[in-house]
Amino acid sequence: MAEPPGQMSAAAGRGDLRASHADREQVIGILKTAFVQGMLAKDEFDQRVDQTFASQTCADLAALTADLPAGLTAARPPQPVRTEGEPRIPRAGRVLAVATILYAAVWPVAFILPWNSEGEPQVLWLVTWTTLFYALLVLMAGTPILADWLNKHW
Repeated sequence: MAEPPGQMSAAAGRGDLRASHADREQVIGILKTAFVQGMLAKDEFDQRVDQTFASQTCADLAALTADLPAGLTAARPPQPVRTEGEPRIPRAGRVLAVATILYAAVWPVAFILPWNSEGEPQVLWLVTWTTLFYALLVLMAGTPILADWLNKHW
């Protein structure tokens, strides 16, 4: 199937440039979508994926998708649908950022407030409890962040 004028396949416009891993992944995503939509048979899909890994240039990759519709993009997993009134779950990184800012604000407040006759701040309990709360929050919110980072880098 010929491409409409003005549209190019995933890697067509870059000719003799070396194909990157991301270029190959994009072409494989397009091939997967074409296979799922019934445009490619299983053996043809397997053959094109093998050719994708063997491709050296962007022109080689473009040839693999030249007969597929130009608007075909890699399929993405469906996003969960939120119902009306359902609360949003904040991201762990944002929770940690806000908690760090609030925790950092507690310390100047503790030094500004009056001290008692024994030389201790009257809000020592505030600093103690916010430190404990902050440490627990870092453990709870930081663990998934660390796990994601380790999964990507190991």
